[in-house]
Amino acid sequence: MIVCLGTTPAVQRVQRFRQLKLDGVNRAVFTSEGPAGKAVNVAKVLKLLGQEPVLVGFSGGDRGEQLLQMLLERKLRLQFLTVEARTRLCTTLLDEATGAVTELVEESLPVAPSRFDELLDQTTQLLPGCRAIIMAGTLAPGGAPDFYARCTHKARTLDVLAVVDGQGEVLRAALAARPGLVKPNQTELGATLGRKLASEAALLAGMRELQAAGAERVVITAGTGPVLALESDHLWRIAPPRVHALNPIGSGDAFTAALVWRLLRGDDLGEACRWGAAAGAANALTLMPGELDRVTLDQLAAQIRAERVRA
Repeated sequence: MIVCLGTTPAVQRVQRFRQLKLDGVNRAVFTSEGPAGKAVNVAKVLKLLGQEPVLVGFSGGDRGEQLLQMLLERKLRLQFLTVEARTRLCTTLLDEATGAVTELVEESLPVAPSRFDELLDQTTQLLPGCRAIIMAGTLAPGGAPDFYARCTHKARTLDVLAVVDGQGEVLRAALAARPGLVKPNQTELGATLGRKLASEAALLAGMRELQAAGAERVVITAGTGPVLALESDHLWRIAPPRVHALNPIGSGDAFTAALVWRLLRGDDLGEACRWGAAAGAANALTLMPGELDRVTLDQLAAQIRAERVRA
C-alpha cells in the first residue's frame, strides 16, 4: 500500500481550441473533466502500474462530491475528510494553433487547523504496513508549514519511505524530519533556496543543500531538460525523451509515481528516475493528467538511459 497525501485536490477541466484569443469569444472544440491535483495524479498513475494507492485529503461541497465520484469510478481507495471548503476547479486551455498550454488555477479555500490534525491522525492510522507515503502539492490555507514534516516523522518511526514533492517553507520544514526523497522541480528548488539556479553546477549545489539539511535522496526535474538525481555521493543525469506534448500538466506527478514504484521494486535511484522520465513523457501525450498509456510508457522507457556522472 502507498499513501498519496494531498490537501488541495481538484476537478480538472481540459478544453481545446483551434486558436485561443485573448479579449474575445473562444469556442472549445473539446472539453473533458476528471479528478486531479498532484496527489490524485500520482495515485492514478500508481494504480495503472499495478500498485495499491490510498488517497488521503480533503473534499468539500458539490464539487467535492463530483471529485469523489470520479475517483470511485476509477476504483481508487479513498480516505477523504469532508470539509466546508469547496473543492477547487482548475482549467487547462490548449491552443492547437500555437501548441500553447494555459493553466487557470483556482486556489484552495481555507481549512480549519483542527481538520489538519484529524487528517494527520487518519494518515498515521494508515502507515503501519504501508510501503511509502507520497506528500504532494501545496497545503490548503490553514495548514501549518510543518504538516508534511509531522507526517514524515511518523513515517520514519515505522520505516516507511517518505517522499515530499513540495517547495518553500513546507519543504524546508520537512527536511528536518529526514524524508527518504524530495522531488521539487528546478523552479521550486530555486524558490525554496531563494535564488536563481541557472546552471547544472548551481542546481547540484542547491541539491547538496537539501541533502545536508536532511533529505536522503534529491531528484530535480526540469520540464524537457535533464533530470538530476542525487543519493549520497552518487549523481545521475537522465535526459527525457523528445515527444510532441499534447498536455504536460501532471507530468511531474507521473514522474513521482513511477519513481516510487521502481524504488519499491529495488531499483537504484538512476534506474528509478529513468522510468520516472518515461512516465512524465507518456503523461504529456495524453489530454488528461495522470491517465497515461502503459504500452507507451514501456516504449518510452526503452529509449532512455541513466548516465552516472561525477558529483
